[in-house]
Amino acid sequence: MPPGEEPFISIITLNYNQQEITCEFLASSRKLNYSNYEILVCDMASDTDPTPLILAGNYPKTKVLLSKENLGFAGGNNWGMRQAKGDYIFIVNNDTEVTPDLLTHLLEPFYQDNTIGVTSPMIKFFFQPVTIQYAGFNRMNHFTGRTSAIGEMQADTGQYNIAHETFGAHGCAMMVKREVIEKTGMFPELFFLYYEEWDWSARIRKAGYKIWYAANAIIYHKESMTVGKANPIKVFYLTRNRILYMRRNTNWFQQTVFFLFFIFFAIPLHVVDYFRKGEFKQMKYFLKGFVWNLYSSKYSKM
Repeated sequence: MPPGEEPFISIITLNYNQQEITCEFLASSRKLNYSNYEILVCDMASDTDPTPLILAGNYPKTKVLLSKENLGFAGGNNWGMRQAKGDYIFIVNNDTEVTPDLLTHLLEPFYQDNTIGVTSPMIKFFFQPVTIQYAGFNRMNHFTGRTSAIGEMQADTGQYNIAHETFGAHGCAMMVKREVIEKTGMFPELFFLYYEEWDWSARIRKAGYKIWYAANAIIYHKESMTVGKANPIKVFYLTRNRILYMRRNTNWFQQTVFFLFFIFFAIPLHVVDYFRKGEFKQMKYFLKGFVWNLYSSKYSKM
């Protein structure tokens, strides 16, 4: 497609006290063979203004936007989307590195089917580049609040090289056409961190749009560099938002089964595991995430 006909893409990435990691992402953007885009680095009130370091890198088509507060993943990306000019919005983690054809391949499905609203690439682990993190999502289990990524931790031997509709976009890397944002809104900011892409995906699918796994688009992810795997804050939001997602997206019967499952199986299992590992702070934040839902009436569908 000639450069003059290329849709304008806004690439949105968040930064919070990770200027060096963000600069590595921006450096990788030099490899992109797509020309009509902007990059908006949305800083979430980092301790140090990243602007001088980023500007010194002279990265292509890049602007730094400074928020006065940390709005979280959901709020931060929404804040960026409100300032984006693109026909398509590519939401991407700062702890990733792009491949040259990424944007081109993510756009292709939109041309082929106008009911496609979101595309996500194959995501591989940066430090294990032959290992898959995501090749689409399986259906969310509305009795347990759990899902799994297709192909996760498998060596890429070409077994997931066929594009297909999937049940959820991956928040690490997802391209959304503006029409979808205008009709369905953005990330639910109540979630702050985790499960927000699943809640938005559910709303997008209910609006009649497909979510598409673009198999020939590839990105590499430096997994869990922002929040550690055993970080109590991660435990809190994963627990809180798993329950919150179920409250917002399931019927009364599914919720009843889920809460029975969670109270009589998930809680004892997690408490015993945290106790065995001596992870008492994680146990506290796990229970705090559960209790939040008992006292909060904030589960609006919007």
